[in-house]
Amino acid sequence: MKEPDDQDTDGGKSERSKSDERQSRSSRSTSGSAVKEDYKSVEDATDETFTEGEESYLGDNESYVEHLEGSSFQDDYAENTGESRYMETPVPDAEEAEEEVKKKISESFFYDYMELASMPFVTPDSNIPLDLLTLVHSFGYDCRKRANLQLLDSSTVLYIAGNQLILLNLKTKEQTYLRSSSGRGIGVIGVHPDKTYFTVAEKGVFPKIIIYEYPSLRPYRILQDGTDLAYAYVDFNFDGTLLASVGGNPDHTLTIWNWKEEQPILRTKAFSQEVFKVTFNPEDDEQLTTSGSGHIKFWEMALTFTGLKLQGSLGRFGKTATTDIEGYMELPDGKVLSGSEWGNMLLWEGGHIKVELSRAAGKPCHQGPINQIMLDEGEVITIGSDGCVRIWDFETIDTADTIDETGLLEIEPMNELQVDKNVKLFSMIKMNETGNNFWLAQDSNGAIWKLDLSFSNITQDPECLFSFHSGAIEALAISPLTYLMATTGLDCSFRLYDFASKTPLVQMKFKQGGTALAWVPRLVSYGGAQITAGFEDGVVRILELYDPKGLTVFVGRKRVSDADIRLKQVFKPHTAPVTALAYDRDGEVLATGSKDQTVFFFEVERDYKPIGYITTPGPVCQLTWSPASHPESTLLIICENGYVLEAPFPTITEEEEDHDVVSYEIKDMSIKYFHFSSVKSKILRLIEIEKRKKQKELKEKEKEERRKRLEAEMGEDGEKELQREEEEEEEEEPLPEIFIPLTPCHILCGFYSGPGKFWVSLGGYDSGFLYHCEFPPRDKSSDITEKKDEPFDFRLLEDTEDNPITTITFSINQEMMFCGMQNGAIRVYILNKNDPSLTNLEDYWHFDMHDNNYGCIKAISTSFDDRFLVTTGADSNIFVFSIFSEFELKKVMKAKVPSPRFGIETEPIPEDIEDPKAYSIENARRKREHDKLMKEVEEIKAGKRERIKALRNELQKLLQMNEELPTHMQFKRTDFDLDSKIRAEIDRKTANKIQRVEKELAWEKDKHQLGLMKLQNRFRDSLESDTIVVHAIQSDHKLSSYRLVKPSKYSKSKRPSQSERRTSKFERFEKDGAGRKDSQRDTGGSISVPEESIIEKGKKFRPKTLSEIMVENQIEKTRKLILKAERAQLKIQQRKKEWEELYKNKPEDDYEDPKDVQAIKEAQLYMGDFNLKTAPDYKIPEHMRINAAKKEEELGYLDSMAYAKKMHMNKCIVSLRDLKVAVIEEIQCLVQELKNIQSTLHTSKCVPIPQVPQIHPEEVPEKRFQYDEETLLAFKRQQMKNQAEVAPQMEQAVSAASAGGFLRLSPGKDGDLTTRDSLSRSSKASAFTLDIPKFLEFERADPTEVELEIMKRDEIKHLYMQQYLINRIKELIVTFDAELRLLRHQKLKLDTQMKLADLHHVTLFQEMLLLKNFEKQENILQERVNSLDKEEQDMQWKINETLKEMEEKKNEVAKLQDQEKALYAGFQAALGENNKFANFLMKVLKKRIKRVKKKEVEGDADEDDESDESSEEESSLESDEDESGSEDEVFDDSICPTNCDMGLFELALQLREKRLDIEEALVEEKKMIDNLKKEYDTLSKKVKVVATNLKAAEGALEAYQREKQQQLNELLVVIPLKLHQIEYVVFGEIPTDLSGSLVFSNHSLGRLQERIVQLHEENSKQQKLNKECRERRKQLIREKREMAKAIQKMEETVSQLMVSKFGRVINLEALQTLSVNTTLEELKIKKLRKELSNAKEMKMWEEKIAQVRWELMRKTKEHTKNLHRMNDLCIEKKQLDSRLNTLQNQQGNAFQGPRKADAVAKEKVTKLIQVQAERILALKEEIALLRKKGGLILPPIHPPQETE
Repeated sequence: MKEPDDQDTDGGKSERSKSDERQSRSSRSTSGSAVKEDYKSVEDATDETFTEGEESYLGDNESYVEHLEGSSFQDDYAENTGESRYMETPVPDAEEAEEEVKKKISESFFYDYMELASMPFVTPDSNIPLDLLTLVHSFGYDCRKRANLQLLDSSTVLYIAGNQLILLNLKTKEQTYLRSSSGRGIGVIGVHPDKTYFTVAEKGVFPKIIIYEYPSLRPYRILQDGTDLAYAYVDFNFDGTLLASVGGNPDHTLTIWNWKEEQPILRTKAFSQEVFKVTFNPEDDEQLTTSGSGHIKFWEMALTFTGLKLQGSLGRFGKTATTDIEGYMELPDGKVLSGSEWGNMLLWEGGHIKVELSRAAGKPCHQGPINQIMLDEGEVITIGSDGCVRIWDFETIDTADTIDETGLLEIEPMNELQVDKNVKLFSMIKMNETGNNFWLAQDSNGAIWKLDLSFSNITQDPECLFSFHSGAIEALAISPLTYLMATTGLDCSFRLYDFASKTPLVQMKFKQGGTALAWVPRLVSYGGAQITAGFEDGVVRILELYDPKGLTVFVGRKRVSDADIRLKQVFKPHTAPVTALAYDRDGEVLATGSKDQTVFFFEVERDYKPIGYITTPGPVCQLTWSPASHPESTLLIICENGYVLEAPFPTITEEEEDHDVVSYEIKDMSIKYFHFSSVKSKILRLIEIEKRKKQKELKEKEKEERRKRLEAEMGEDGEKELQREEEEEEEEEPLPEIFIPLTPCHILCGFYSGPGKFWVSLGGYDSGFLYHCEFPPRDKSSDITEKKDEPFDFRLLEDTEDNPITTITFSINQEMMFCGMQNGAIRVYILNKNDPSLTNLEDYWHFDMHDNNYGCIKAISTSFDDRFLVTTGADSNIFVFSIFSEFELKKVMKAKVPSPRFGIETEPIPEDIEDPKAYSIENARRKREHDKLMKEVEEIKAGKRERIKALRNELQKLLQMNEELPTHMQFKRTDFDLDSKIRAEIDRKTANKIQRVEKELAWEKDKHQLGLMKLQNRFRDSLESDTIVVHAIQSDHKLSSYRLVKPSKYSKSKRPSQSERRTSKFERFEKDGAGRKDSQRDTGGSISVPEESIIEKGKKFRPKTLSEIMVENQIEKTRKLILKAERAQLKIQQRKKEWEELYKNKPEDDYEDPKDVQAIKEAQLYMGDFNLKTAPDYKIPEHMRINAAKKEEELGYLDSMAYAKKMHMNKCIVSLRDLKVAVIEEIQCLVQELKNIQSTLHTSKCVPIPQVPQIHPEEVPEKRFQYDEETLLAFKRQQMKNQAEVAPQMEQAVSAASAGGFLRLSPGKDGDLTTRDSLSRSSKASAFTLDIPKFLEFERADPTEVELEIMKRDEIKHLYMQQYLINRIKELIVTFDAELRLLRHQKLKLDTQMKLADLHHVTLFQEMLLLKNFEKQENILQERVNSLDKEEQDMQWKINETLKEMEEKKNEVAKLQDQEKALYAGFQAALGENNKFANFLMKVLKKRIKRVKKKEVEGDADEDDESDESSEEESSLESDEDESGSEDEVFDDSICPTNCDMGLFELALQLREKRLDIEEALVEEKKMIDNLKKEYDTLSKKVKVVATNLKAAEGALEAYQREKQQQLNELLVVIPLKLHQIEYVVFGEIPTDLSGSLVFSNHSLGRLQERIVQLHEENSKQQKLNKECRERRKQLIREKREMAKAIQKMEETVSQLMVSKFGRVINLEALQTLSVNTTLEELKIKKLRKELSNAKEMKMWEEKIAQVRWELMRKTKEHTKNLHRMNDLCIEKKQLDSRLNTLQNQQGNAFQGPRKADAVAKEKVTKLIQVQAERILALKEEIALLRKKGGLILPPIHPPQETE
């Protein structure tokens, strides 16, 4: 390891510093060429050189470890600085490598800025000065860059501009610049809390973080290797001792630095997506937070056993939608408050969202994303994209919590400030001014604001300190006369700057964004006061610039600015964005190009009169007129898609207006076409061939020299060796193939090189060269789309393979070519004089200025005198450079704004084109021609109609004359038909027309039908029956039915009540008993539940896909395994259940019937307890507890009862109405018969005929909805009348007419109120009337006596019938009226009941509302009681199970002890009596042996292998002496003593093994018993705790029920009573205060009285039952004894059967099959489903992205249309201005006569004009030689014309 003072020449540079050299252009600046040396790593460093903090990240990145091991951080810069940064002396590498890393950097050490800052690259040996371009000023501001506004002190702000860091003095407006060290841009900046340092985190390959000291601006520290390509954010901790940085794509590395020692402490990957921000917690440096795209993450520095680690916890959004988080803030207690995309605030705690904060009524906190959240002076400040700053109460936010399931909490801000319209706040920083609360705000719409957040009476309004372009700057124009420049962009603003004095002058806003600019040449506007601007809607505007100080000053006028702009003319030639504007060299024609593939020409002198347009094969990107050196004026048109056109100067006609021309399109223009075909692959092939040719020549020379040397040394052997080497030479690689891209590369820019020749620069694959092209001869027959033209020459451009030239301009003398690059760099080529072929493009000057990622240079231009160069980029930056000159500027320059024209303030401003859908010039002309044509057609149609009308009149006259003729002379109507087919054809056409009209009106018909249907559904279909009013016939009595709607929701639905969810303990005991324990222990039941859930989940998704089939297969497989295990277990479980059922039925000795216990308990509780519901200690029985669900059922029952009664009454009333109809029909028949009788009687004997009753309209309401054709026609007439009378109120009248027309009976049916049935019945009745003879009309004769008698009899008969019929009519009427009065009386009673029901309904509804308010909390309490109750039951079940297991284990212990005793007894019996070896053998049996068994290794071996391993298992026995034996006595139990029976010895050894097995089993069983005891004790304690909690929960529930009952008691209930129902009297009178009385129903009072008798009867029954139970008990005791004997016999039988079948008693449960792991199977299925859902979600997001892209394209098209209208307005303005100028110049000429002085003056002026004309010709020739400029958007700039 080397010391910093050592100068390493053998490759000591680290690989990182080498990479930094390669990125930086400074490596190629002054030294000429970079030194390429190999990197050698030092491998003798040890891991001990790192601290624990470093180990935490070094282990994750091996390459980084190797780099640190090779050299320390400090070594990377020791060679550059040339001085030591350490306070200690150098130490040798081999001995003190560890100490080298741990040395501290001197606090007084600084780097050299000039060594760090990137410098321009200059071609070696080119003599180009490094300061060829010097940055003078920056007018731009990247307002959309995150945190791009920092404050160093009260007057200095810091922000990034491309590759520059700008320090702006707010008071003096002076700018100080710092260059980036990498030359690849700056990622982010940060400021130290003490404002003494600031951080510059750069971009590039392995970028650096440079920390500068302020205010000296010297580099203080450099941090390396924190990310791969760019930094996204940096932040200091509260003390400023640590620095956190996070990288951008692709690594997103989070690093914690000890920045003063240049050492990383911790490092990890922050997230897989973009990270916006990282900050320290101000209260705790060990906590950090990062946020970004769709995430927020909480970090903590934790000390683990491997060292210090960064542990991150990802925030879980839960139910809240995932959002990008831009702004957040750490609270002091560790919670985090963040924003969201929809404007609400999210409060995070423990990695989850605790609550979401919004404003009242669900309004978001901000309309749009919240970009920053801060805590200042105990208040929370939020800023949003809606331009608002809102102040919130910190305590409210800190203590916020959810109150319902929505997770939302509504709060209101304390104060708020709306900055301005169209403001989008991005970040804000506080200014340190004592006594003030001023803040600086970054507006992403292009501004820096100063805000006063004091919110007092003297609060200042928001002040815009600086205004800039927002987004890409699309166009630039430089004045040809002075130091003025104009810019425009898609932010819809046009801005003017004085770049010499570094002053923004004026800005102007439009509706659409600007896309092109051109300064009007001096030949058109001599003062240089006009600018032409193109916009994205196709509009071109002529803007006039003037100095408002030259206008007439009025008293009280505000301060006048230095410049102002007014709209002069506007016109719209295009329908898409205008991309290019160009004036020809004489200023006569303006050409405009657009993306709509047209180029429009305008005559400038005639107020931009349209000449015409031509179409192009692709979108136009640049227009360039030929320079004066060319013989003809031609227009070079460059299209994006590879086409280049040359159009001649358009022909200008002298006619004022050509009304006959339909279109402006110029079709006869002779245009030359060039279709670029890629030749790059051919060029590369030629270069490769040339390269190989040179290599081959060198090889040939080497071979020749080698041959001569070998011949001299080896002779013939040398020749053979050479031949052998030549044979061994490999064949050459094939040459690169010819490649032509399928999609043509875009042409970026171009310019003329000569007549018919031009240079172009392309992007994409064809970048890296300038191509010299020539137009081929024009061929009219060939298709231009099939042409493939190739350039005839090219120039290789160094380092432009992926960085093409986007725009080009030239200096005035054509000696310098300024190029704007795609990566934001500026390149200047030094050219030879008069060299349009660019023969020398080797020497250049290159400098990175704009942002390298998105700062493509859109425009570049020089000033009129070549002193300045201006560049604009897509990164919103505008840079002004001074061009190197031997003559320095001696005085301060300032642009001169043109003076205003005379009378400019009185000129009307032309109307602007703001509508994006306005017609373009071409479309307007076509529309005019179309309207003209349609007008002519309509005139022809009108003439034809008049002719037809005349012929019709003539036909009518002929028909009328024919009718006047005698009948025998009249012609038939068919005789007038010329041809019968004509009439048939007319009828057919009429039918077709009717059909067509029906189709045309089908939509209107369906619309009105739907409207009628909706009205019926809303108002009519909901009615069960409408109101029917039946009137009495003789009296005024009437009876109306109930207007019934369909039953309410309460009578239909039934909610599950909360009380149904939990039964009482007694009921559970009754239903379940001990069977619940069986169900819990029943494994089969537990397995079947997940099986059903798996099957349901498997059937959930449709249609089936491959993933679903896999899921179903897995489910089916699991189901089969589960079913198989169930079947095997069911048999055993069934037997087990049968036995347990028997034991369950066995009562204990102290068993008591639960019913009796519960009854006794209830009797003790409630006997003598007569508490009312209003009592404070009233306890609500569980069966009487009411809730909202039960109350809804009660309400529904009441509604259904009332509905049924009303429905019955309505049926009765309808029947009465039908009876009235029948009565009226009968009366009509009787009246008709009476009329017939009276017709035969003398009038003196006729009785008045009773009037026939009528049916009232309200008795038949259904007829209101019946209509016929006559009704519809009347409605139509009324509608037409209303339209004619009141036109403004047409819609209102139509609706009224429609309402009345369709609900009104038809006029023809008003009188006839009978139905069709009644008419038919009346007709039948009339058939049975008396036959009245009608005498024939003969001559009257005197009647005879017989006839008189007959007539007398008939008269008597008729009089009788007359009286009978009248009585019958009266009888019918009286009967009907009686029926009506009777039913009316019944309805009055029902009305009373319904009113009572309504009152009861109101009471129930109030109770239901009250219960709903209590329902939520009651459910919570009930669920808690249920859960605690369930938990208590579960624990009790576990206790019982534990006790059972303990009993079983004790039985096992007893069995083992019995086996041990039996073993000793059997051995004693085998020994017999008086065996002399009995003691020895007993010692052998009782000897304690330690047995050590070899453990089997479990693996995946087969069963056979396992059995082999178990058979080979050995056990070693280590014997100890028996405790009972003598210590001195030693015996060997492995050898049988002499004379001892060998069989007994072997038996002792065998029994000893059995004894040891039994003892081991005993030990295990005792251990298990101890464990069970511990578990039992633990569960008992838990049960007590749970029981206490359950009691408390039940108490809380009871208290809540009591509170609910009290609230219900407070509701007022209306009970109407009659006087005889009130029995509460005092001294025989009803008291005035009835508040202390009780109201009983008769039914309830009767039940109380009956209950007394019932209780006496129950008492006697209970005594009798007690006696019977005593006798039953004695009988059960006898049966118990008999059952015990039977059980014993059955057990013996079972044991015998087992021994006979299996040979021993076995456990049948051991034979059951093994079940499957259901949890594992469910997890597998969930995994498959998760994969399926993720795939669907990804597909959904892809579709959304496509939709958003389409929407973006549609919006772009809309913006393009808006430009066209602006263009037209600009043209019109200019026309008006020109006419006004002409009129002003001609004023006064008519009043002047010829004078001598005038003649002399005229002669002098003539001479002066001749001199000036000669000078103009000379200047034009000079201009023709020098002027060769071009650019992507700008036209060539004409140099100013010198004046004397």
